[in-house]
Amino acid sequence: QVQLVESGGGLVQAGGSLRLSCAASGRTFKNYAMGWFRQAPGKEREFVAAITMSGIKKYNADSVKGRFTISRDNAKNTIDLQMNSLKPVHTAVYYCAANFLGPWSENPSAYVYWGQGTQVTVSS
Repeated sequence: QVQLVESGGGLVQAGGSLRLSCAASGRTFKNYAMGWFRQAPGKEREFVAAITMSGIKKYNADSVKGRFTISRDNAKNTIDLQMNSLKPVHTAVYYCAANFLGPWSENPSAYVYWGQGTQVTVSS
């Protein structure tokens, strides 16, 4: 079992940057594929980025390619999401999620463990 806590959200102007972090408890963090998802008001939760257990392979949604970068530090039990050139359309609650011994996935249902989310608001 793992517990996830996101941080780093906030209010930023369009064109700005934010770095989200997700801290995980437990000793087996390296055994979890990790993902970032977001949910805007009135919309379904959608995939943003994912990273494999080793951190070697990373995947981004087409909508954030070239803007967002996912990374992980297995020694620190953390994953980050660097978000650059933000737009108002990126406004949402951002969640990190963990999939034990599983592959990465764009499907939220593949992830068992979720953080509480962190709000990102991009003003125009």
